[in-house]
Amino acid sequence: MGKSNLRKAAVAGQFYPSSGVELKKQIESFIDKKAAKSDVYGCVLPHAGYIYSGPVAGYTVSQINIKDRIILLGPNHTGYGTPFSIMTKGEWQTPLGEIAIDEELAKPLLAACENLQDDELAHLYEHSLEVELPFLQYFKKDFKIVPIAVASNNLVELKKVGEGIASVISKLNIKDSVMLVASSDMTHYESQIEAEKKDKQAIEAILNLDEDGLMQRIRRFNITMCGYAPVVVMLSAVKLLGAKKGILAKYQTSGDITGDSSSVVGYAGIVIS
Repeated sequence: MGKSNLRKAAVAGQFYPSSGVELKKQIESFIDKKAAKSDVYGCVLPHAGYIYSGPVAGYTVSQINIKDRIILLGPNHTGYGTPFSIMTKGEWQTPLGEIAIDEELAKPLLAACENLQDDELAHLYEHSLEVELPFLQYFKKDFKIVPIAVASNNLVELKKVGEGIASVISKLNIKDSVMLVASSDMTHYESQIEAEKKDKQAIEAILNLDEDGLMQRIRRFNITMCGYAPVVVMLSAVKLLGAKKGILAKYQTSGDITGDSSSVVGYAGIVIS
């Protein structure tokens, strides 16, 4: 990380183009320029390589008024760092520019949520939050982030972090300027038919803002959704802030792109208002 606290892009050139010009062009091909935008408390966005999940992420973000402060919640794929890793200072870099960490929000969150630990290691090579940033940057030049990587399947702890986030946002009276982004892909490496069937179960629970039901269904139907934990955190927070409903913006699988339906990954874009 170095003294400057600049978190460099780890997957530029792999998950998405490393050139700002190319990246902008690719995002442009995914967005809906005519979409009506609305204010949201939170959303679920996929995080695969852009050729696979870009159409879902782009279409979903097109419908959102992006706020000034964004709490990014994603799964920890690398295994580095602590179960609930927050970065409280520094900047994140993408080919579209640098984004400052929102210290004025991150520090109170760290103080209020006993499970959160200030930890850069979990974020160094993790792609799940990084790949969301260019989509947000495309639509808004200036916003701040609080990155949180989650590696826990403990429902009580996940909800506790969500409740802590909601209480800090309420105390600081910044509800109108903050949104939560939960990063997750859906079912991994099953047939298109199986993936759609399982993902329907998970999506239904998310649309009902039912984090307990989501966890139950993940276990009951053995759904390989990598970011269910950050989605649980997000749901428990936004409900306390006043969210009433979820809407599925778009669902696709990698099979819709590759034409191979024998083994796919599912992608869902969901907005919560």
